[in-house]
Amino acid sequence: MLEFFPFKKNIPFMSWGKITTSISLITFLFSVWALWDKGLNLGVDFTGGTVIEVSYSQPANLPAIRSALEKTGLPEVSVQSFGTSRDVLIRLPVKSDSNAAQTSNTVMTALRAADDSVVLKRVDFVGPQVGKELYDSGALALLVVAFGIMAYLAIRFEWRFAVAGMLANMHDIVIILGVFAFFQWEFTLTVLAGVLAILGYSVNESVVVFDRIRENIRKMRGATIPDIIDDAITRTMSRTIITHGSTQLMVLSMLFFGGEALHNFALALTIGIMFGIYSSVLVASPLLLMFGVKREHFIKPVEKKEEAVV
Repeated sequence: MLEFFPFKKNIPFMSWGKITTSISLITFLFSVWALWDKGLNLGVDFTGGTVIEVSYSQPANLPAIRSALEKTGLPEVSVQSFGTSRDVLIRLPVKSDSNAAQTSNTVMTALRAADDSVVLKRVDFVGPQVGKELYDSGALALLVVAFGIMAYLAIRFEWRFAVAGMLANMHDIVIILGVFAFFQWEFTLTVLAGVLAILGYSVNESVVVFDRIRENIRKMRGATIPDIIDDAITRTMSRTIITHGSTQLMVLSMLFFGGEALHNFALALTIGIMFGIYSSVLVASPLLLMFGVKREHFIKPVEKKEEAVV
């Protein structure tokens, strides 16, 4: 197999197991605290609100539009390009003392004062009940995907691998959610899509490492389990660098050049990719040792046949 980044000696990852597991535990607990204390800053998709689409005769100046709307006193206005550079999508949370018609009138008055070429294309109102249903459906989707991944790992490998892989995946998801909660970045349906994508992306790396560990257990007869895991991770490092490096380049291009519409989505993917590599190597593998994986779990001992007594 061609390797662009060959490693001549095995890297002793398992000797750092206690340190990396402690770091993971601290990061995980911090994320849980952020979710409990601050909570997610849910977007209009989940909380309900008004969505307004407008169009300009020339490319829209998004900073100028945000500045004009901020002067109206409307809270937490989200402004982003939609489709083309001339189309703009404006999202506003539910306001108790006004309805969708009043909100749209306020917005259009402010926009026309800044640029009279603006044209209103549509106004949609997402009620709080609809937002709650989307939130519940999103949480259900996360659970279904998580259990589906665990079932797949249990069928393909062994229950210790399934539990280790699922804990590593949940570690990634909780950290993404915790970072969004701590910094109070807006959590929308687009970000949820990114979180679900990371679940599948992260488990792919775990499967590659687990598959090499299983193969090494049958090949490296005289080696210890920590040495087998170290060899498996080291042999897959070249693939990890190439795969995650190329993926991260694409995600960073969305983060810096994709505009506000893709910013938080790319942010969730960036955090997930970084912690996905970490968890697959330095969380899932040490967990296998903690669960007591042994060679006997994969290689059945040879049964001695009793000789017939004459």
